[in-house]
Amino acid sequence: MENIIIKDGIEKMDFERITEMLSKAYWSPHIKIEEIKKGAINSALVVGAFASGSEQIGYARVISDKTRFAYITDVYIEEKFRKRGIGQKIINYILQHEELRDVYQWLLITKDAHGVYEKAGFKPTSRPMDLMEIRNSRPLR
Repeated sequence: MENIIIKDGIEKMDFERITEMLSKAYWSPHIKIEEIKKGAINSALVVGAFASGSEQIGYARVISDKTRFAYITDVYIEEKFRKRGIGQKIINYILQHEELRDVYQWLLITKDAHGVYEKAGFKPTSRPMDLMEIRNSRPLR
């Protein structure tokens, strides 16, 4: 894999670049920078992948109490950099992060990247009968 650096922290993220990427994602079409920033600020961890140390080419964030539960979301790798192990590198970085070391319940939702997450130890939920959700349409902003 080329020189890809993983960094965490709000101050290290390029939110204009993240907006470009996430606005193309099937789960957040046309998302605006204000919504992305608010989500990042209210997350336990934000992580970026950077090519040659400066160009942000990937992003993910974690919603967590940093004790029992964590939900990984907004995992996105720029298309021309996919299939190079960068998503796997981000997920492993998150799962090994010192601030999340106590977490023992990890969740995520994916439509098309099951293989990436399976390599990190994720499996289909063992509790499909008791996991519940409210899923509304994303509001227009």
